[in-house]
Amino acid sequence: MMNATENINTWITHLSAKAKMSISVDCVIFGYDEEGLKVLLIDCNMPSYEGKKSLLGDLVEVNETLENAVTRVLQKRTTLTDLYFEEVKSYSDPDRHPLGRVITLAYYSFIKISDYKIHDTEDKHLEWISINEIPDLAFDHQKILEDCYLRLKKKIRTHPIGFSLMPKKFTLMQLQNFYEAVLQIKFDRRNFRRKLNSLDLLIDLEEIQDNVSHRPAKLYSFDFKKYNQLLKSGDLNFAL
Repeated sequence: MMNATENINTWITHLSAKAKMSISVDCVIFGYDEEGLKVLLIDCNMPSYEGKKSLLGDLVEVNETLENAVTRVLQKRTTLTDLYFEEVKSYSDPDRHPLGRVITLAYYSFIKISDYKIHDTEDKHLEWISINEIPDLAFDHQKILEDCYLRLKKKIRTHPIGFSLMPKKFTLMQLQNFYEAVLQIKFDRRNFRRKLNSLDLLIDLEEIQDNVSHRPAKLYSFDFKKYNQLLKSGDLNFAL
């Protein structure tokens, strides 16, 4: 409780002296192509991390929300727009940033690489790097990446994210290859297909592949309409 000599301005002065810190956002952009799961990284030019790769991020400006900051970072650094992204967690180690006290909020997104054109610059080279070939990253970005990857793996097993990144017409092997690449595990072919059939969310298009060097496989599509109906009714049990 304030005494007679204290007022709100006294506490604001105290707060200003103590609150010498910044907030940042760090974005983990996962991408998928025929080569597998990749992460978009950028060259870091900040001492003492020159020569290392880092996630895409920046300080939050005084006039923007965290979500606005993520949108700005992605558009400025990559030209990526209209991405769906999720907040994962905050990182507040007092020594995590070499320039001072910076608390960061981590976000992740997942895209089909061929659907987007990445903007590159001479001073900050952007590169898609395989999830299995990630170098030693700047700051605490290795930890951030690991946490976001864990969140992605959990979500992809309970939501139809994978089907959104598939071609409109796909084979069951293409689908299995996708989940194996993202989850970094091997599925038994029969068990995987049995699980897919139990979901009852695939549409047999009664078509087969053409112009392939191997035996053509049947083509399917995902029944998003039925999925949304089940989701709305609460009868959905999607798990892989």
